[in-house]
Amino acid sequence: MDRVNNPPRTAYRNLLYAGLFVLAVLAVFTVGYRMAGWSWADSLYMVVITAFSVGFGEVHPVDSNWLRAWTMALIVLGCTGVIFVTGTMVQWLTESQINRVIGGKRMESEIEKLKGHAIVCGFGRLGRMLATQLERGGMPFVILDQSPERVREAREMGWLSMQGEATDETVLRAAGIERARVLATVLPNDAANVFITLSARDMNAGIQIIARGEVPSTERKLLQAGANRVVLPAHIGADRIAHLILHPNARELLGSTTQAGVEFEHHLTELGLDMEEIEIGPGSRWINRPVGDVELAAAGKLMAVAILRAGGGTEINPAANAILNPGDALVVLRRGVRT
Repeated sequence: MDRVNNPPRTAYRNLLYAGLFVLAVLAVFTVGYRMAGWSWADSLYMVVITAFSVGFGEVHPVDSNWLRAWTMALIVLGCTGVIFVTGTMVQWLTESQINRVIGGKRMESEIEKLKGHAIVCGFGRLGRMLATQLERGGMPFVILDQSPERVREAREMGWLSMQGEATDETVLRAAGIERARVLATVLPNDAANVFITLSARDMNAGIQIIARGEVPSTERKLLQAGANRVVLPAHIGADRIAHLILHPNARELLGSTTQAGVEFEHHLTELGLDMEEIEIGPGSRWINRPVGDVELAAAGKLMAVAILRAGGGTEINPAANAILNPGDALVVLRRGVRT
């Protein structure tokens, strides 16, 4: 897809150069007055009121030809620098406003031309990952997010994006929902994902909808709302962990002591998940209690993946009534940073 051009940086650079010029003038002429025998405070004060055309009066008598020439040079260069700063600041502010308006209009125009594109609702961690993969695959897409900062970030990366609530049908229509081929709603709010799915299905009966679910009970609701597929990040991570545990080097991978382990933990972080082992030591409150109690105490924020038995052996995806014994280790998947 075509990248959206970033605003020109010329005005910003000019403002930077103007500021550096003024600072250089202030520093050089302050040193000059100091060499004439003035104190540092008087020298700086004289330079400031002269350069900025305040004209409160001379701090000390300017009674020599050298001081008069130095002061005239300060007036010329100081006033020039201040005018330069003022002009570039006005240019910077004006260009920023113009670019914002033109950029917004251009983006709206480009979105109106899209057909058979994808709409990504939510620009958190999953949204960023999805946008990157879509770009690599050559699939045109539009990002929707209510956060101005995230929308600005998406635009700086060159991606078409709109600020607004994806639950609003007006916003979905502006993103071209009627012409889109697929919609992916990856917000961390299950209720919002269900509502977006309902709206999208009603506005485009043939669109492919892929929805994110935080808890397993949401999967059925999303499917009933019209989603074609439901992705549960926690389950994806759990399946991967189970695969690693069955690998002969699972212990090393779980400890992230190998490159594979480091890469795996990076992928979990991108999904907003953390993995850890809960040791069932002699003083643990979970001794002789079922796995379901651990998950219940975590209020849905934790998923048991496996039990590493003290006597050897591993139970993958343990049942809720599996009893934890002293010396066991419970491998769990916990939601970390929400995306």
